[in-house]
Amino acid sequence: MADKFAIGVDYGTNSVRALVVNTATGDEIGTAVYDYPSGDAGILLDPRDPNVARQNPADYIDGFIDSVKKAVEQAKATAGFSPEAVVGIGVDTTGSTPIPVDADGVALACKDEFKGNPAAHAWLWKDHTSYAEAEEISRKARERGEPYLAKCGGVYSSEWYWSKITHCMRTAPEVAAAAASWVELADFVPAYVTGNPAPDKLARCICAAGHKALYHESWDGLPSAEFLEAVEPGLSRFRYTTKAVPSDHKAGDLTADIAAKVGLPAGVPVAVGAFDAHHGAVGAGAGDGTLVKIMGTSTCDCLPSPLENALPDIPGLCGIVPESILPGYYGLEAGQSAVGDIFNWFVKRLTPASYGEGGDAHVRLTEEAAKLRPGATGLVALDWNNGNRTILVDPLLTGLLIGQTLHTTAAEVYRALVEATAFGALTIIKRVEEYGVLVKEVVNCGGIAEKNAFVMQVYADVCNRPMKVSRSAQTCALGAAIFGAVVGGAHASAVDAQKVMTGVKEKVYTPIPENAAVYAELYQVYRTLHDVFGTKEWTGSLHHVMKDLIAIRERARKR
Repeated sequence: MADKFAIGVDYGTNSVRALVVNTATGDEIGTAVYDYPSGDAGILLDPRDPNVARQNPADYIDGFIDSVKKAVEQAKATAGFSPEAVVGIGVDTTGSTPIPVDADGVALACKDEFKGNPAAHAWLWKDHTSYAEAEEISRKARERGEPYLAKCGGVYSSEWYWSKITHCMRTAPEVAAAAASWVELADFVPAYVTGNPAPDKLARCICAAGHKALYHESWDGLPSAEFLEAVEPGLSRFRYTTKAVPSDHKAGDLTADIAAKVGLPAGVPVAVGAFDAHHGAVGAGAGDGTLVKIMGTSTCDCLPSPLENALPDIPGLCGIVPESILPGYYGLEAGQSAVGDIFNWFVKRLTPASYGEGGDAHVRLTEEAAKLRPGATGLVALDWNNGNRTILVDPLLTGLLIGQTLHTTAAEVYRALVEATAFGALTIIKRVEEYGVLVKEVVNCGGIAEKNAFVMQVYADVCNRPMKVSRSAQTCALGAAIFGAVVGGAHASAVDAQKVMTGVKEKVYTPIPENAAVYAELYQVYRTLHDVFGTKEWTGSLHHVMKDLIAIRERARKR
């Protein structure tokens, strides 16, 4: 039988990557990256408002053409590959990254009259300008007794669809008036390359709709027009009625024009899109009991659970959405708003010059931090430098470091920051298990998991679970390619495709018992600070915290 291939196209925060994959083996035979040229590393910023993060939709279009074309060219060096052997294409993107479009599906920012208007561009996932609108949506839902918040952890986020649209209506009414609809990036790209961009015709993915737009079949799709009007008069105009579907559905076929530009035959099936973390989970082998952590500047945790297992609503999760990760499974999503970003912040802003810059500083700090014993720093930090996504869902929380003395070193602080992100990860695991969803194993993917053994060992010790690492360094693109393989007929289901296209590396980070015991103590300090600063309900005294850290520090240094 002739080899078959699928292409995954992965839209990240700063670039887009295309990956050509053998559907029978998972072998990755061609890849290319396109860095977004607009703004600062692809992000349109506003020095007057640090919450602004927008992107140029033209970069998405150019990125698809450039990356896919180059990946296909590279794949031609592999025996058995030809463009005609590509059976399908899948797409994943950041999210929630909604784009205002006209009635034909053209992004407003691509039109001359709006090119210079930041509000007409894509509202990147980490744009937090709509924090007040998010609070209002949550409050209105509670006041009216609406069920909408139950499936997204009880709190709506400033990172999500409706809060961003509402903020646009209030701050850039000329953009809102010109928009016929708003389209998530995960839907925009498949629609564009298949020639189906009109917002009333394009396929809407359940991943974006369910996790970010309050879509659920139990209330017939999106929130009611009455509720949306209560939030902001005119908001219901953006309430689409299309049924949202998972990524084993086809968005359409590659147009002749796009096909010619990327070097593929016209008519290649293109799968319905999804968010990068969800496809990354699929590419890392997520399944029943297998939690996947996609670790990068931020972290997203994805855990499928079979639809036949009834699930309670879990407070603080980003969502529980049927089939958002794998068809036939609930998709549980959680995450941390900053992980790698915290490490980068420390290196860029606070690390002494003697450590060097950028990657060199990370290497030196990691080497020194790895020599320290758990607890020996006397420090505990909170990992909220970009707010808390799970389980508190509060963008207005900030970071904290406690226990520093005149002798505290940069490496000690660096280690405390790594530990803080691991404590945040453990908090997520504890929350889902508290509600009956067992986490049997953790598979990690992304740059941190690939490159930093120290961080992985800390996570294993803190979470007291083995940490595996995905075989593929490009799990998001691989997950997208898996769905390309499914819509292209190479596999009957995503689960079948996972069996041959995914795997983990031989190296497994196992917990060191004595380290895990110390971290169990430190976690109690972390959790106290977590509840004190993150909740209204906590009562008690913090008098013991510094003394506890000193006691743990002294014991650790005598070991």
